Amino acid sequence: MEETMYDKLLQLPLFQGICKNDFTTILEKVKLHFHKYTPNTSIVKQGTTCKQLIFILSGSVQSESADSRHSYTIEETFTEPHVIEPYSLFGMHTSYTASYKALTEVTALIIDKSYVVAQLNNYEIFRLNYLNILSNRAQTIYNKLWNAHIGNTRNKIINFLLLRCASQTGPKTLYIKMEVLAELIDDTRINVSKVLNEFQQQGLAELSRKKIIIPELKPLAEEYENSFTLHSLTKE
Repeated sequence: MEETMYDKLLQLPLFQGICKNDFTTILEKVKLHFHKYTPNTSIVKQGTTCKQLIFILSGSVQSESADSRHSYTIEETFTEPHVIEPYSLFGMHTSYTASYKALTEVTALIIDKSYVVAQLNNYEIFRLNYLNILSNRAQTIYNKLWNAHIGNTRNKIINFLLLRCASQTGPKTLYIKMEVLAELIDDTRINVSKVLNEFQQQGLAELSRKKIIIPELKPLAEEYENSFTLHSLTKE
Protein backbone atom coordinates (compact mmCIF):
# COMPACT_ATOMS: atom_id res chain seq x y z
CA MET A 1 0.00 0.00 0.00
CA GLU A 2 1.28 3.43 -0.90
CA GLU A 3 2.61 5.67 1.87
CA THR A 4 0.00 8.34 1.10
CA MET A 5 -2.79 5.77 1.53
CA TYR A 6 -1.32 4.73 4.89
CA ASP A 7 -1.28 8.34 6.00
CA LYS A 8 -4.87 8.92 4.93
CA LEU A 9 -6.10 5.84 6.75
CA LEU A 10 -4.28 6.88 9.92
CA GLN A 11 -5.99 10.29 9.74
CA LEU A 12 -9.41 8.66 10.08
CA PRO A 13 -10.90 9.10 13.57
CA LEU A 14 -11.20 5.37 14.20
CA PHE A 15 -7.53 4.71 13.40
CA GLN A 16 -5.90 7.71 15.04
CA GLY A 17 -3.22 6.72 17.52
CA ILE A 18 -2.60 3.27 16.03
CA CYS A 19 1.07 2.75 15.20
CA LYS A 20 2.02 1.67 11.70
CA ASN A 21 3.22 -1.77 12.84
CA ASP A 22 -0.15 -2.56 14.41
CA PHE A 23 -1.88 -1.09 11.39
CA THR A 24 0.14 -3.35 9.08
CA THR A 25 -0.98 -6.33 11.16
CA ILE A 26 -4.60 -5.16 10.94
CA LEU A 27 -4.39 -4.89 7.17
CA GLU A 28 -3.03 -8.43 6.95
CA LYS A 29 -6.02 -9.82 8.92
CA VAL A 30 -8.87 -7.63 7.72
CA LYS A 31 -10.31 -7.96 4.24
CA LEU A 32 -10.38 -4.49 2.70
CA HIS A 33 -12.54 -3.42 -0.22
CA PHE A 34 -11.50 -0.31 -2.13
CA HIS A 35 -14.22 1.15 -4.29
CA LYS A 36 -14.29 4.11 -6.67
CA TYR A 37 -17.45 6.13 -7.28
CA THR A 38 -18.04 8.50 -10.18
CA PRO A 39 -19.85 11.84 -9.61
CA ASN A 40 -23.57 11.51 -8.76
CA THR A 41 -23.19 7.79 -8.03
CA SER A 42 -25.10 6.47 -5.00
CA ILE A 43 -22.99 5.07 -2.16
CA VAL A 44 -25.75 4.06 0.27
CA LYS A 45 -29.48 4.76 0.61
CA GLN A 46 -31.32 6.05 3.66
CA GLY A 47 -33.17 3.25 5.46
CA THR A 48 -30.96 0.39 4.23
CA THR A 49 -29.19 -1.74 6.82
CA CYS A 50 -25.68 -0.66 7.80
CA LYS A 51 -23.47 -3.75 7.54
CA GLN A 52 -20.07 -2.11 7.02
CA LEU A 53 -17.85 0.84 7.77
CA ILE A 54 -17.34 3.10 4.76
CA PHE A 55 -14.29 5.37 4.90
CA ILE A 56 -14.12 8.19 2.36
CA LEU A 57 -10.43 8.47 1.45
CA SER A 58 -10.67 11.02 -1.36
CA GLY A 59 -13.31 13.22 -2.89
CA SER A 60 -16.51 14.90 -1.71
CA VAL A 61 -19.76 13.25 -0.65
CA GLN A 62 -23.26 14.66 -0.25
CA SER A 63 -25.71 13.31 2.31
CA GLU A 64 -29.47 13.71 2.03
CA SER A 65 -31.66 13.03 5.06
CA ALA A 66 -35.40 13.09 4.45
CA ASP A 67 -38.12 13.32 7.10
CA SER A 68 -41.21 12.02 5.29
CA ARG A 69 -43.45 12.68 8.28
CA HIS A 70 -42.78 16.42 8.35
CA SER A 71 -41.93 16.81 4.67
CA TYR A 72 -38.44 18.29 4.83
CA THR A 73 -34.99 17.30 3.65
CA ILE A 74 -31.48 18.34 4.69
CA GLU A 75 -28.41 18.07 2.47
CA GLU A 76 -24.83 18.21 3.74
CA THR A 77 -21.43 17.99 2.09
CA PHE A 78 -18.48 16.04 3.50
CA THR A 79 -14.90 15.85 2.30
CA GLU A 80 -12.26 13.23 2.98
CA PRO A 81 -11.24 11.82 5.32
CA HIS A 82 -14.70 10.87 6.59
CA VAL A 83 -16.49 7.82 8.02
CA ILE A 84 -20.11 7.32 7.01
CA GLU A 85 -22.34 6.80 10.05
CA PRO A 86 -20.18 4.59 12.30
CA TYR A 87 -22.97 4.96 14.91
CA SER A 88 -25.41 3.05 12.66
CA LEU A 89 -23.37 -0.16 12.69
CA PHE A 90 -24.60 -1.25 16.14
CA GLY A 91 -27.69 -0.80 18.30
CA MET A 92 -31.42 -1.37 17.93
CA HIS A 93 -31.74 0.61 14.70
CA THR A 94 -28.94 -0.29 12.31
CA SER A 95 -30.22 1.59 9.28
CA TYR A 96 -28.58 4.56 7.57
CA THR A 97 -30.20 7.83 8.61
CA ALA A 98 -29.34 9.48 5.28
CA SER A 99 -28.53 8.70 1.67
CA TYR A 100 -25.00 9.39 0.42
CA LYS A 101 -23.78 10.05 -3.11
CA ALA A 102 -20.47 11.04 -4.66
CA LEU A 103 -20.18 14.69 -5.68
CA THR A 104 -16.76 14.18 -7.24
CA GLU A 105 -14.59 11.17 -7.98
CA VAL A 106 -14.57 9.31 -4.67
CA THR A 107 -12.34 6.56 -3.34
CA ALA A 108 -13.77 4.62 -0.41
CA LEU A 109 -12.47 1.87 1.84
CA ILE A 110 -15.16 -0.59 2.96
CA ILE A 111 -14.77 -2.97 5.92
CA ASP A 112 -17.51 -5.50 6.70
CA LYS A 113 -19.04 -5.56 10.18
CA SER A 114 -17.77 -9.10 10.78
CA TYR A 115 -14.14 -7.91 10.54
CA VAL A 116 -14.85 -4.94 12.80
CA VAL A 117 -16.15 -7.29 15.49
CA ALA A 118 -13.66 -10.13 15.04
CA GLN A 119 -10.43 -8.21 14.35
CA LEU A 120 -10.51 -4.41 14.80
CA ASN A 121 -12.28 -4.71 18.13
CA ASN A 122 -9.20 -6.48 19.51
CA TYR A 123 -7.22 -3.23 19.43
CA GLU A 124 -7.76 -1.04 22.47
CA ILE A 125 -7.08 2.23 20.62
CA PHE A 126 -9.68 1.34 17.98
CA ARG A 127 -12.23 0.52 20.70
CA LEU A 128 -11.52 3.78 22.52
CA ASN A 129 -11.77 5.79 19.29
CA TYR A 130 -15.10 4.15 18.50
CA LEU A 131 -16.42 4.77 22.03
CA ASN A 132 -15.31 8.41 21.84
CA ILE A 133 -17.16 8.91 18.55
CA LEU A 134 -20.36 7.35 19.92
CA SER A 135 -20.11 9.18 23.26
CA ASN A 136 -19.39 12.56 21.68
CA ARG A 137 -22.35 12.17 19.35
CA ALA A 138 -24.70 11.15 22.18
CA GLN A 139 -23.57 14.04 24.40
CA THR A 140 -23.85 16.58 21.59
CA ILE A 141 -27.34 15.47 20.63
CA TYR A 142 -28.44 15.47 24.28
CA ASN A 143 -27.33 19.09 24.66
CA LYS A 144 -29.09 20.10 21.46
CA LEU A 145 -32.32 18.39 22.52
CA TRP A 146 -32.17 20.03 25.94
CA ASN A 147 -32.16 23.49 24.33
CA ALA A 148 -34.47 22.65 21.41
CA HIS A 149 -37.19 25.22 22.18
CA ILE A 150 -35.18 27.56 24.41
CA GLY A 151 -34.21 31.09 23.45
CA ASN A 152 -35.44 33.43 20.77
CA THR A 153 -36.52 32.50 17.25
CA ARG A 154 -33.00 32.91 15.92
CA ASN A 155 -31.57 30.44 18.45
CA LYS A 156 -34.37 27.96 17.82
CA ILE A 157 -33.78 27.97 14.07
CA ILE A 158 -30.04 27.49 14.54
CA ASN A 159 -30.63 24.65 16.99
CA PHE A 160 -33.05 23.02 14.53
CA LEU A 161 -30.23 22.90 11.99
CA LEU A 162 -27.57 21.77 14.46
CA LEU A 163 -29.79 19.00 15.78
CA ARG A 164 -30.36 17.54 12.33
CA CYS A 165 -26.92 18.00 10.78
CA ALA A 166 -24.17 15.45 11.30
CA SER A 167 -21.48 18.14 11.16
CA GLN A 168 -21.52 21.68 12.57
CA THR A 169 -19.37 22.93 9.69
CA GLY A 170 -19.76 23.12 5.94
CA PRO A 171 -22.61 24.02 3.59
CA LYS A 172 -26.16 22.84 4.31
CA THR A 173 -29.37 22.96 2.30
CA LEU A 174 -32.75 22.66 4.00
CA TYR A 175 -35.85 22.00 1.87
CA ILE A 176 -38.84 22.97 3.99
CA LYS A 177 -41.99 25.11 4.00
CA MET A 178 -41.86 28.18 6.25
CA GLU A 179 -44.99 27.12 8.17
CA VAL A 180 -43.57 23.63 8.77
CA LEU A 181 -40.34 25.07 10.20
CA ALA A 182 -42.35 27.43 12.43
CA GLU A 183 -44.43 24.52 13.72
CA LEU A 184 -41.41 22.33 14.41
CA ILE A 185 -39.64 25.01 16.48
CA ASP A 186 -42.88 26.09 18.22
CA ASP A 187 -42.85 29.63 16.85
CA THR A 188 -44.79 31.82 14.44
CA ARG A 189 -44.34 31.95 10.69
CA ILE A 190 -43.86 35.73 10.86
CA ASN A 191 -40.98 35.40 13.35
CA VAL A 192 -39.36 32.63 11.29
CA SER A 193 -39.61 34.67 8.09
CA LYS A 194 -38.13 37.73 9.81
CA VAL A 195 -35.13 35.83 11.19
CA LEU A 196 -34.43 34.01 7.92
CA ASN A 197 -34.42 37.33 6.08
CA GLU A 198 -31.97 38.64 8.70
CA PHE A 199 -29.76 35.63 7.97
CA GLN A 200 -29.89 36.47 4.27
CA GLN A 201 -29.04 40.14 4.84
CA GLN A 202 -26.07 39.08 6.97
CA GLY A 203 -24.80 36.67 4.31
CA LEU A 204 -25.54 33.65 6.51
CA ALA A 205 -28.25 32.18 4.28
CA GLU A 206 -29.71 32.25 0.80
CA LEU A 207 -33.48 31.93 0.53
CA SER A 208 -35.68 30.67 -2.27
CA ARG A 209 -39.06 28.92 -2.44
CA LYS A 210 -39.12 26.07 0.13
CA LYS A 211 -35.31 26.13 0.21
CA ILE A 212 -32.78 27.54 2.69
CA ILE A 213 -29.09 27.38 1.75
CA ILE A 214 -26.53 27.82 4.52
CA PRO A 215 -23.16 28.45 2.81
CA GLU A 216 -21.29 27.64 6.05
CA LEU A 217 -22.90 26.45 9.27
CA LYS A 218 -19.92 27.15 11.52
CA PRO A 219 -20.67 30.88 12.18
CA LEU A 220 -24.22 30.03 13.26
CA ALA A 221 -23.01 27.16 15.44
CA GLU A 222 -20.50 29.44 17.16
CA GLU A 223 -23.14 32.14 17.63
CA TYR A 224 -25.49 29.60 19.21
CA GLU A 225 -22.83 28.27 21.56
CA ASN A 226 -21.73 31.78 22.57
CA SER A 227 -25.29 32.89 23.27
CA PHE A 228 -25.84 30.14 25.83
CA THR A 229 -22.36 30.57 27.32
CA LEU A 230 -23.11 34.27 27.83
CA HIS A 231 -26.51 33.42 29.30
CA SER A 232 -24.89 31.07 31.83
CA LEU A 233 -22.31 33.70 32.83
CA THR A 234 -24.93 36.41 33.39
CA LYS A 235 -26.94 34.05 35.61
CA GLU A 236 -23.89 33.52 37.79
